[in-house]
Amino acid sequence: MSDNNIAFEQVYNDNFSYIYNYIYMRVVHKETAEDLCSQTFLNALTHYDSYDAEKAGVRTWLCTIAKNLTTNYLTSSSVRLAAPYDEEAIQSSMSAEDEYAVFNEPANKEAARLLSLLDDDMRELLSLRFGLEMSVSEIASFYGITDNAVRKRIKKALTKCMSYTEGRDLSEFL
Repeated sequence: MSDNNIAFEQVYNDNFSYIYNYIYMRVVHKETAEDLCSQTFLNALTHYDSYDAEKAGVRTWLCTIAKNLTTNYLTSSSVRLAAPYDEEAIQSSMSAEDEYAVFNEPANKEAARLLSLLDDDMRELLSLRFGLEMSVSEIASFYGITDNAVRKRIKKALTKCMSYTEGRDLSEFL
């Protein structure tokens, strides 16, 4: 195995769950998230020799690939997000031993429901902040906007989520 392959294997191991979570929070569909995550890492492996650490951190680079793939998927004319959260349909599509344990916790079920009610831009922003745990400054750099603009957008997205929570506290989901 070449040094690049060993190095990429470590990149994959260190970043898989972050990239999967980021994509899942945008598409709110397990199989689609798995497919897009796989494609992200295939694209990254294909172009790993041209990756420049001085331009961006590896996680930011992977996130950019995932963002582009996910955006292309969501904007394709044949794709429309499913109706807002349908627990029965989602549960039936998941295996009994879901390796990601998405719905083992009630908070995860509620988070998926809330995310399904948001538009793609808000879902993406929250997935960057809470799924990838990016700082406000990192998100601002990612979008090319100010920190203050990011804070306002996050607040707007969380306020919208609050409007769907029937007065419950969002802190258990974040």
